[in-house]
Amino acid sequence: MNLTALNQSDVCQEYWCPERSVSLSVYVILYVAAAAVSLLTVCGNLLVIISVSHFKQLHTPANILILSLAVCDLLVGVFVMPLHLSWVIESCWISGSVMCSALKIVNFQATSVSVHTVALIAVDRFLALRSPFLYFEKISPTVICIATLFNWLFSLFYNFTLLFVNGNFADVTCPGICIAIIDGVSSLIDLIVVFLMPCTLIIILYTHVFVIAKKHATAIRALQVHNSTQSSKNRVSDKSERKAAILLGILVIVFLLCLLPYYICSLVIPYSDDDLFHVRDVTVMIFFLNSTINPIIYALFYPWFQKSLKLIFTFKMFNKDSSLMNVL
Repeated sequence: MNLTALNQSDVCQEYWCPERSVSLSVYVILYVAAAAVSLLTVCGNLLVIISVSHFKQLHTPANILILSLAVCDLLVGVFVMPLHLSWVIESCWISGSVMCSALKIVNFQATSVSVHTVALIAVDRFLALRSPFLYFEKISPTVICIATLFNWLFSLFYNFTLLFVNGNFADVTCPGICIAIIDGVSSLIDLIVVFLMPCTLIIILYTHVFVIAKKHATAIRALQVHNSTQSSKNRVSDKSERKAAILLGILVIVFLLCLLPYYICSLVIPYSDDDLFHVRDVTVMIFFLNSTINPIIYALFYPWFQKSLKLIFTFKMFNKDSSLMNVL
């Protein structure tokens, strides 16, 4: 997604595809690297999707949001990354107008859903720590599924409308490039809806989450140890919620670190500035790489994902009633 306000005349100037200036070996290496990154992204997120979908113990509100984020990342790995990396390597769009239109809607959709899903993760963790009794009473997997479905449908309607009213699905396209044409008003609306509002909410809520988690930790250390079983269960449950908040906080922080350079670059560097073209490309790559990094974060920090991977790679998930296996 490009937040710079663009008009057809700004980008559809005379454009020609430059001759390939690198050797054949470098050219092949670039394509192999692009394919490897895309494949890693696809495989990693497929494993997350299979794990959360298959094992019933993982059907929790927080994990359903992780599943939604993994589906977005899978779309990026399957569709957005290969096309965009091919464009960068070739220095020219060679996939035609239909694929360009498809890339625009998938790219906008994946970006929008990802940002809003991370915002929902922040809301989920805030409610779980701030009002745990209300959370366990009101926030069920069904409620989160409805919220996730609404997120996807709203994003699809919003992005299709945004692109359509700006003429991005017209038959006339800019030869050699694939850029979303967005006017000034639409660009401002998009900035508010997809960047400022959700990111502000994420930062505010996670600031509160870490403050609450710190208070809980201090309170627990201050309490005398009781032999009551119920008291012990409460402490374990509270500790579990704080740990979940911290782990998801890592996910959110990495997401924001990958997102911010892209949006800052889109805001301050006009598309017509050819001198900074490669800077803009680098920030786009960093943003796309977040889809590759997320499954790695799960593998490093989430015990349930590590156990799920062990069951998947040892083919135990194909056993009868494997969905009921303990992965926590």
